[in-house]
Amino acid sequence: MLEDIRQISNPFVRAITSGLFLSSLVTIPAAAAISLVNLKNESAYKFVFYASIASATVGAVGGLTAGKSKSATSSNPSVETSDDITWKDWRKFVIDRKVKESDSITSFYLRPLDEGIIPNFIPGQFLTIQLDIPEQSKPVIRTYSLSDYGQLGAYYRLSIKREPAPPDTIAPAGIASNFMHDHVHEGSIILVKPPAGKFVLDVHSTKPAVLISNGVGITPMISMAKAVSLLNPQRHIWFLHGARDGSLHAFRDEVNAIAASNPNLHILYCYSRPNLTDQGKFHHKGYVDINLIKNVVAPEMQSLCGVTDAEYFLCGSPSFMDSLRDGLRAWGVPDSKVLFEAFAKAKPKQSEQALELTQEDSIEVVFSKSGKTLNWSHADGTILEFAEANDVYPDHSCRIGVCGTCMCKISEGEVDYEQTPSAAVDSGSVLICISKPKTAKVVLDI
Repeated sequence: MLEDIRQISNPFVRAITSGLFLSSLVTIPAAAAISLVNLKNESAYKFVFYASIASATVGAVGGLTAGKSKSATSSNPSVETSDDITWKDWRKFVIDRKVKESDSITSFYLRPLDEGIIPNFIPGQFLTIQLDIPEQSKPVIRTYSLSDYGQLGAYYRLSIKREPAPPDTIAPAGIASNFMHDHVHEGSIILVKPPAGKFVLDVHSTKPAVLISNGVGITPMISMAKAVSLLNPQRHIWFLHGARDGSLHAFRDEVNAIAASNPNLHILYCYSRPNLTDQGKFHHKGYVDINLIKNVVAPEMQSLCGVTDAEYFLCGSPSFMDSLRDGLRAWGVPDSKVLFEAFAKAKPKQSEQALELTQEDSIEVVFSKSGKTLNWSHADGTILEFAEANDVYPDHSCRIGVCGTCMCKISEGEVDYEQTPSAAVDSGSVLICISKPKTAKVVLDI
């Protein structure tokens, strides 16, 4: 009974219930005792009355105290995201739901198999998953953006695009994405690492934000838009998304529903080749580009916010992000205010020093498993980019040194990293997605 009383959330109801409960424990036995001995002494009945009042008061105070303890715990956001509930390595999750969002994108709702609590995440972060694919010699590891946001932390949602084989290459179709679409269903179990990633939005900032995406790049933008609408709805957000046509535009109704409840979320959809059935479902024919931002977003931002100084978040295909980053830079937006999701790697800003380095002598790179010896120069980019350009397709995922999927043995030579790897790198191994050859010859077990 005491445990049931503690579960009552309303403090007044909990206090009254606790008081009545304790009072009954005192009053009923006392009254029964008086009746049995047939006492007619008035002082005995006064004693029972005052004891009942005192016990009810003590019970009510006790009920309030218990509630304060529980309330303090549940109202502290840090409790839900603290290290004691954040797992450190792989954890089993079950696919609770599988939902087709467009002709190419499917959502997977993940719940922990152990039914334990899962921490919330910063909007924009991703999950790393591990798949045991029968025809693969080792587990396949991939990273996918979290595409939903809620305060309860009941599930995680990944929305994954089926990746076909790139045209005019011998590269295979996306191993993980096709496996998820074809073989992972409700009830399937996969291994998951905790949310991670630095492509995140500060929900509590007051500065206007412009979320720009195309294709499956919409996924982290949804979590950002939902989080701001939930936690900081007075902040102005512009949501720009590009698709070929309506059949490939995932989450249109979901984003429209967010905007319907939040007047400070401003939507612009661009279709490059709309169908007849798409009339009324998009705002501009063409692409999301710098001219759209300058001619449509900026004037509206000036009118509503009194400024055009904003933070820009980009996620989409490499050419899409390259064009926008170049356009924003030419328009005078500092690079520090342009964040981009680098799962599909965008080109870095080239410095004069880097241009000079492209004139240096080439370096010999040996892909021992593939039987290829090639000459690399600085214009060829990372070792992963160099391999792909020469029809060698190593395992990889994040392309930013986070997941460790591209790690391989190096038997000769050294490499330089473009940035410090986030993933742990085994001795005698390197991450090829963020490294370039350093010595005259590099031999890799690829």
